[in-house]
Amino acid sequence: MGLLSVNLAENGYDILIERGAINSVGSRCSAIGLKGVAAVVSNPTVAALYGAALQASLEAAGYRVVRIEIPDGEQFKNSKTLNSLYDDLLEAGVDRSAFIVALGGGVVGDVAGYAAATWLRGIPFVQVPTTLLAQVDSSVGGKTGIDHPKGKNLIGAFYQPRLVVIDVDTLSTLDQRQFMAGIAEVIKYGVVRDLPFFEYLESHVDGLLAQNRDVLEEIILRCCSLKAQVVEQDEKEAGLRAILNYGHTLGHAFEALAGYRDMVHGEAVAVGMALAARISVSQGECSEGERQRICDLISRCGLSTAIPSFERKLLVAALSADKKSKSGTITFISNRGIGGYAMTRHTPEELLVMGGLEVAP
Repeated sequence: MGLLSVNLAENGYDILIERGAINSVGSRCSAIGLKGVAAVVSNPTVAALYGAALQASLEAAGYRVVRIEIPDGEQFKNSKTLNSLYDDLLEAGVDRSAFIVALGGGVVGDVAGYAAATWLRGIPFVQVPTTLLAQVDSSVGGKTGIDHPKGKNLIGAFYQPRLVVIDVDTLSTLDQRQFMAGIAEVIKYGVVRDLPFFEYLESHVDGLLAQNRDVLEEIILRCCSLKAQVVEQDEKEAGLRAILNYGHTLGHAFEALAGYRDMVHGEAVAVGMALAARISVSQGECSEGERQRICDLISRCGLSTAIPSFERKLLVAALSADKKSKSGTITFISNRGIGGYAMTRHTPEELLVMGGLEVAP
């Protein structure tokens, strides 16, 4: 078992990493004083696999459980889904004494977390992530929200969970494409924060791809630990936390232009990291050899670094809508070698030039 604490004064919470942990969610919710109705928010796929086990755990701890399902996929991370969730919470009688449990991947966690942040001006919520991406990244740190048609994650709130319970066994039923996509977020931590972790990934690619449980537990534990350290220093992304956007600036643009369907989040981030490494070389922050190591690891993990083709004006518009955009420039995260980072500001056009993208009209 791995147990970490995110130390944020009154907003602090624990992260439990354990095989079979879904069966202890109820007792752990009781231990931290959660009361009332437990509204479990999931999608149809995950609910069919793990909804009954989670419900049994909560009911064994004395909770009345309400189960709510939202559609599966990034394209449903929007205001329509959120409003439908509000309707279900109202119909189920979820009041201020209740709490929400997010059972699923990043979309479920983001939408359910934002609903918790805003329903009756805020009720507690618990994260039970079932995808690699959610387990290593989105379930920790309190970023909740929905997408806008013109950009990803433009609507949201920082709202910390009361508890994160990670059951590594749930990855055994994860779609292979989604598992591979989650690896992109894993690589990110090594590139901008931890060279020894990057080296660990280089030497354990086979175990990771084979979903060796010991390797997965080690990777999830180290990613959560690295993210907790960053969040403890910068809960609301006033500075340091922005480094976790490595690969995301261009990645989010590609994802939005693909309609949140043709590229899943991790696939877009993988391409974004390859371009960020190229931009880092152009800025003198990274050697060509280090860039190649980064791209090689991405490729060895089964992710593409091929740049999708979009019209320049559409790409510029998507970059301009980035939530880090201010006065026409974007805070861009470069890798300083491997294991370090640099923050600079650039216009969308400058990023395209440094990334070697086609910039002709």
